[in-house]
Amino acid sequence: MALDGCGFVCKYILILFNVIFAILGFVLLGLGLWLRFSNITRPIFYIDGSSTFVYAVIILILLGTVMLLLVTIGDYGPCSGKKCALQLSSVLLSILAIALVGVGVVAYAQRQKVGMWVAGFYIIIYTLFAATGDAGLGVTLLFVHEMLHCCGVTGITLLELVKETCPRPRGFFENIAMSTCPGAITDFFTSSAPRVMAIFFGTGALLFIALICSIILKAKLNESSSPSPQYIILTNASPSLPNLSQLDSDQDPIVFPPLTLANATVVQT
Repeated sequence: MALDGCGFVCKYILILFNVIFAILGFVLLGLGLWLRFSNITRPIFYIDGSSTFVYAVIILILLGTVMLLLVTIGDYGPCSGKKCALQLSSVLLSILAIALVGVGVVAYAQRQKVGMWVAGFYIIIYTLFAATGDAGLGVTLLFVHEMLHCCGVTGITLLELVKETCPRPRGFFENIAMSTCPGAITDFFTSSAPRVMAIFFGTGALLFIALICSIILKAKLNESSSPSPQYIILTNASPSLPNLSQLDSDQDPIVFPPLTLANATVVQT
């Protein structure tokens, strides 16, 4: 597969994107499967009123699966030079990019409901960790606490059941109380809705860049696979034209002389 500079750059941009998507896909799928089949969280799926948690886990599993499928097809196309794989990868990239932009718009329009939905998911994780002390749930709480700088559902450090996962206080008063995480989550989606939408739009833009690279690489493959024209040069050495279907590109060219009045045969009638 002979590629010029543009095709070569697009090929390795696609490979880099696919490596990033593979890591993110494995994280999302692994987290979703662990929340679905863990002995601690599995009973939640059989409890009425736990639809928030169930929907969140299903979204994690589906999103991780789609991303890994995209990575598999996206890596196979550039590495093997298969145009059909690149075309299928372009279609999946288009669908995922449009879906991300759509989700960003919906999340911005319904930011209060989305904030309450994520806060409900946090409360379920918090309750399970307080009851079981599971290390995996503790890592999830630690990530949320550090990102939003909050502490549990009460915010009171001395009384908080998960205070070992709370961040380090930034001032004297935070040694007594911090922001509650359900309130911090709701405020984050309400006040930071433009930033959340920008994250979705930015991710969609990256997917569109990968889509453009996939289209360019497919075009370059089409150019490299198109047959080059074969030329026949007329010389005195060849009295007749060869069979063009048997012409081999590795053979030396056959040269015929140009037709002039000096070497033309006059046919009398």
